[in-house]
Amino acid sequence: MGIDPDGRERLEYIEGEVGLPPFPPWVQRDSALASIAALLREYHEASVTFDRTGSTWSGEMADPGGGPVICHNDVCLENVVFRGGEAVGLLDFDFAAPGRPAGDLASFARMCVPVDDDVNAAKQGWAHGDRPARLRLVADAYGLDRAGRGEMIDVLGATIMQGGAFVRRRVEAGDTNFIAMWDAMGGAERFDRRRRWWDQHRVEFLAALA
Repeated sequence: MGIDPDGRERLEYIEGEVGLPPFPPWVQRDSALASIAALLREYHEASVTFDRTGSTWSGEMADPGGGPVICHNDVCLENVVFRGGEAVGLLDFDFAAPGRPAGDLASFARMCVPVDDDVNAAKQGWAHGDRPARLRLVADAYGLDRAGRGEMIDVLGATIMQGGAFVRRRVEAGDTNFIAMWDAMGGAERFDRRRRWWDQHRVEFLAALA
């Protein structure tokens, strides 16, 4: 989706491919991850010029305090278009809302590093890798400064809780797609396990960003 000079929305087709679970090896490469972070930086910089007058936003995945950029809030591999293994476009802005860059980065990292335990990651086809190092790669490719890196670590814990709460709300509302995903991933235990895993490994990610 794009915006015409007169402010009207237009639909655009972006040629390329997206990564779908179980995620293929090409989309798990460090180069693909770095290209998403660089694209997200370009998007954030462009969003600053957007006139927010009269705009309304979804609050489901939004940064509670708002912020200076328009965050995508759902940068998962399924919402990134790649060409030749490099990210060239973002899809699905249903959850876009004003927020902090570090918040959008944390949400993206949670899904694409991924910041997740081995059981959950394996169910989506992720190969075992050095996840703290991949988080550092995200920060480096984005150009995140020292303060922003600390903020991203702080926000990651909140996004882990937020993501689980979001899925639970959809399940309780009777969304059949989310119910199927909830069951396939192990229900509430999937999200409880990820939360416990983060509590145990947070210090490793913090050290990798230093």
